[in-house]
Amino acid sequence: MRVLLGQLSEQRWDDHRLYHHSRINQSLHLISALSFIFSYVMLFINPVVASLVAWMVSMTTRQAGHFFFEPRGYDHVNKMTDAHKEDIKVGYNIQRKIVLMSVWASVPFIAHFYPQALIWAVPTEKYQDFVGLTAIWWLYLGVGGLLFRMLQLWIQDNYVSALAWGLKIITDPFHDVKLYYKAPLRLMQGELIDPMQHVHSK
Repeated sequence: MRVLLGQLSEQRWDDHRLYHHSRINQSLHLISALSFIFSYVMLFINPVVASLVAWMVSMTTRQAGHFFFEPRGYDHVNKMTDAHKEDIKVGYNIQRKIVLMSVWASVPFIAHFYPQALIWAVPTEKYQDFVGLTAIWWLYLGVGGLLFRMLQLWIQDNYVSALAWGLKIITDPFHDVKLYYKAPLRLMQGELIDPMQHVHSK
């Protein structure tokens, strides 16, 4: 357990210091985190709503922060090139995210034009309309994407690294609220990039 928690702490720290310099990205992560927490609650009440909010609000804001606002040049704070950071990324790097989001975007098209390809895996007729099919398959994609990367990490590294990453992803919304709740205020004060003084002091 101590090793697992140590890995979790290290992965969280690396994720923050390497990939969250932009205050816009941090603010979008705060929106994403609050939306994910709402989705966690709704998962037990209405899985369709939970999935739609998780993917259409939480994931889009989170990934937009990384794709469009996070600096991609040389990282002077950590003294690393962007390519090097992408190589050591534990979870989904940009290339993997592009694949994941491409699959995500394809689900509504399949649900509209070829619903029979998806209906077989939907538990009840209640979810067999366009919205239900899309939402339930997005839910499958979220769980599948998590488990697939955990399996990759288990084979590539070890099961502790895989479990730590899985635990990190599931608890990221709560941790992001703790880290980035002040980001919108800093952004309104005109600070576009986090000076990362806490990283320099390490």
